[in-house]
Amino acid sequence: MKNETVLETASEATTSAVQLAANDGKPGEGKPGDGRPGEGKPTEGKQPQEKKRARQYSEDKRFKIFSGSANRPLAQEICKHIGVSLGETRMQRFADGEVYFQLLENVRGADVFVVQPTCYPVDQHLMELLIMVDALKRASAGRITVVVPYYGYARQDRKDRPRVAISSKLVADLLTTAGANRALFMDLHAAQIQGFFNIPVDHMFASPVMVSYFRELNLPNLTVVSPDAGGVERARFFATKMGAPLAIVDKRRTDMNVTEVMHVIGDVEGQTCLIIDDIVDTAGTLVKTADALLEQGATKVYACASHAVLSGPAIERISTSRLEELVVTDSIPLSEEAQKVAKIKVRSVSGLLAATIESIHMETSVSSLFN
Repeated sequence: MKNETVLETASEATTSAVQLAANDGKPGEGKPGDGRPGEGKPTEGKQPQEKKRARQYSEDKRFKIFSGSANRPLAQEICKHIGVSLGETRMQRFADGEVYFQLLENVRGADVFVVQPTCYPVDQHLMELLIMVDALKRASAGRITVVVPYYGYARQDRKDRPRVAISSKLVADLLTTAGANRALFMDLHAAQIQGFFNIPVDHMFASPVMVSYFRELNLPNLTVVSPDAGGVERARFFATKMGAPLAIVDKRRTDMNVTEVMHVIGDVEGQTCLIIDDIVDTAGTLVKTADALLEQGATKVYACASHAVLSGPAIERISTSRLEELVVTDSIPLSEEAQKVAKIKVRSVSGLLAATIESIHMETSVSSLFN
């Protein structure tokens, strides 16, 4: 880790880790989603002050972090920031695809964190998470916090058509019933999803990492753009931090994963535009928004999103688009194909998540991380 000093108080520890998240910003190494148990040992060759901090947590038998197969590199980076080993587990599958999970260490009375984004394949990783939580509950863990950097089914948060399910609420009920005592999310598609849970929820934002990156780029004549009305609050916060004006794109959704850009609200002529979104799925909306901004006189268009779902034709659309860059986080591991696209840049949120996990464990303020 970089620029880290010996920390004497929990508040100093969380502040330093957030600064590290903004400065370090590198994706975790390793093969995404390999699901191999027993990994995550601390890296050798740390500075003396880091070792001193690591002993504080590595000797705490009541503080443990486990990971499913969805994004083990991210979990390993979180453990590296905190100074603990990733918990030992065994996860296998029967011939019919059924999940088998076993904890390989004692968790009785421990404060346990389970890192598992519910990314592709969504149902498989969601089921893994539920089984892991159930195993921890039956092993008498003191408190179970699910750390879900990307919350699948978040887009199905209301009845927008007759006779449809509110799947986001259903997943919340499943996690609670399985035995989760607390939940930690990052950039939910809609903030009101927190209300679906009857347990404490901490909702974090990747904005500190993203703001730091774009401040370093020092883009001229910057205008921050929300790709739809639902993302205005997110884009306004970003624009305030960057000291830039705000524009909004009016779009209409004609079908699932199909949108039509109608109007650009705001003056973007001669401006460098930065599109702010939470999810890039098929990238259809993103590419159409970039084209609409350029047609209105924008000189260059950048984009950033917290969650790089990148399904279907997304990678091809991005690589052939007129976007300068798409900046995403490592909440979801990129595929090998996506890693080859020069326009896609990854910033790590492992330091920010590590700081939040420390705050939850030490019972200190999480909101202070954004002050």
